[in-house]
Amino acid sequence: MDFDFSDNQEQLRDAVRKWVDRGYGFERYRAGVAAGGFARQVWGELAELGLTALTVPEEYGGLGQGAIDAMVVAEELGRGLVLEPIAQAFIASAVLTRSAPAAVQSAWLPRVASGQALVVLAQQERKARYHLDVCEAKAALAQSGYLLSAMKSMVPAGDQADACIVPAQLDGKIALFLVERTASGLGTQGYITQDGSRAAELRLTHAPATLITTDGLAALELALDTGIAATCAEAVGVMDKTLAATVAYMNQRRQFGVPIANFQALRHRVADMKMHMELARSMSYYASLKLGAPAAERRAAMARAKVQLGQSMRFVGQQAVQLHGGIGVTDEYIVSHYFKKLTQLEIRFGDTLHHLGEVSGRMQDTAGVFA
Repeated sequence: MDFDFSDNQEQLRDAVRKWVDRGYGFERYRAGVAAGGFARQVWGELAELGLTALTVPEEYGGLGQGAIDAMVVAEELGRGLVLEPIAQAFIASAVLTRSAPAAVQSAWLPRVASGQALVVLAQQERKARYHLDVCEAKAALAQSGYLLSAMKSMVPAGDQADACIVPAQLDGKIALFLVERTASGLGTQGYITQDGSRAAELRLTHAPATLITTDGLAALELALDTGIAATCAEAVGVMDKTLAATVAYMNQRRQFGVPIANFQALRHRVADMKMHMELARSMSYYASLKLGAPAAERRAAMARAKVQLGQSMRFVGQQAVQLHGGIGVTDEYIVSHYFKKLTQLEIRFGDTLHHLGEVSGRMQDTAGVFA
């Protein structure tokens, strides 16, 4: 089996990496956090690179690329701690392309591709933890369409988004709806999250909404799996830079007259970090490759990937801080921000413990070992 990236994918990686290195350094990241965790200017720059159009079908102005291309982009943006939620563009593209009526696709996919519209997923409820089938939001049919009443939490850039994809109960089943930012009855409360990005609490009170699909649970599962694959790739990028910064520090920091990189015990810890990172990388590839699989197989693959990524993120982040010592937790030093990013990525779309339960629940009697 050929695991090499195509020439186009390597060129894409190179273009995104150059933008991160030249246009999104640590100081711009810190300025972005201070400015609120989301910037339309940066989102526009990502659109100029073609990243918001990456997975949108060509007939709607997109590039029509696949999951591996999205993985490459997410990994490179993770290396730069980019705050803007590019995974939401991939999620919106996947949901609208596969589930929305033609009129909704025509109205929104070109705007997603061009970067004019930020469409985000608003699925999290306080009582749901990470269970997608727990949904208290209600939708009701009215003369002019549908009206939604809901409370959603931790919506990425929710107070800046142009529209939200919202699951709600309709006739006893979960359906997916699109709610525009200008809708009456929509209220948001934005805030900065632990890693410096922006999120919001979303309150809907009889807010007008457009129906995407009545088969909401299946579409919601696809949305989450798309987000998990992007999160895994982003985490690999963060871990890659975390390890590089740790090695550079160990070669610079001297103890007893020699660099601490000379101490065998510390070298073994770095080797363990590298092992965890490569395990995470292989599972990130696995997750992206499985996005096109049947739903049950895809869901199981995402849970497995998120378990390994969660374990690797925690190990790499904690070891990096310990090998740096006190400077590893100071706000002025980038490793503390890598650590916070890894901590937040570990709980995004379900933490390690939740996905361990998912892996366990999906095991067959033989656990796949024997026929």
